[in-house]
Amino acid sequence: MSALHTPLTFRSGLTIANRTVLAPMTNLQSAPDGSLGEDELVWLRRRARGGFGLLETCAANVSPDGKAWPGELGIHSDELLPGLTRLATELREAGAPALVQIFHGGARCPASLVGQPWSASESATDPNKPRAATEEDIARTVRAFADAAVRAKQAGFAGVEIHGAHGYLPCQFLSRVQNTRTDAYGGSFDGRARFLREITRAVRAAVGSAFCVGARLSLEEFGQAVGMDLDEGLTLARELVDDGAEFIHASLWDCARMTAKRPEAHALTLLRDALPPDVRIVAAGKIWSRADADAALARGADAVAIGRAAIAYPEWPRSAEDPSYAPPGVPFTEAQLLAADLSPAFVGYMRNWKGFVA
Repeated sequence: MSALHTPLTFRSGLTIANRTVLAPMTNLQSAPDGSLGEDELVWLRRRARGGFGLLETCAANVSPDGKAWPGELGIHSDELLPGLTRLATELREAGAPALVQIFHGGARCPASLVGQPWSASESATDPNKPRAATEEDIARTVRAFADAAVRAKQAGFAGVEIHGAHGYLPCQFLSRVQNTRTDAYGGSFDGRARFLREITRAVRAAVGSAFCVGARLSLEEFGQAVGMDLDEGLTLARELVDDGAEFIHASLWDCARMTAKRPEAHALTLLRDALPPDVRIVAAGKIWSRADADAALARGADAVAIGRAAIAYPEWPRSAEDPSYAPPGVPFTEAQLLAADLSPAFVGYMRNWKGFVA
């Protein structure tokens, strides 16, 4: 049996049956108020039945002013607990524990959903024209992340992942470009990292040691994650472990690539060397075949997050028991995606990904 299909245990005691994780993916399938949509449940439940060791929900906003898309799952109110509880229960009964990815979109929240968004700093060049965060905004949002984690625990989820990647609010504070603050939350790396570190400490304190807590990071600049530095990312990962994170989800976009800053080095190897051996590393980035997954594990990952491949192939983990498994790639027909339990809204969203839908 390959390492991919062996159990994995986290510091909190959570044990998953194999090292495949359903990556958190935006899907526009919940209700306008953030309550669970039936299509969201169907999509996730199909992957639980497909053999994934661990599921992650789409990004769920911790406060109303953190909503970045219509149809986004919410975790900002106790009124949402019935749907969240149903989701956690049905996924567990279908075969897999689940984490909620908790997040705030910051400057990436459109005005049509939140009014004027806010970020680490004001920006006149950003189309959304965010204002600069006040100290009250920061303190309120740290509390909101902690409260969201408590709701996830009350609902029966196995843990939470704090979204610190992809240019969302914590990433905007981390950015050497977007964060121009001169107070305790800006300037030096320690200042720019303060917000995410306070969130992580608050979440861990709120849920205790027997609940899984991790963080997703963009270790280098890519796409919306501007102003990220590899060495700062590695330092941050170590510090977040000190603050209570028991896994780091490295969003690499392409696990086959070496780092931009050090072309001779791979991010997973650097991250593994930087972290204690019992801190788990989840690798994400174009993992399509069994060989891709094995390569990520060999470089230091403990588990692999399957994203685009899981959209079209709900039974990817079981199929990948075959060492030669390499499913056909894009494009996919609408009929294929509907048969994989995507809703028409989700299929419509996937049309934004160039070449994904035929």
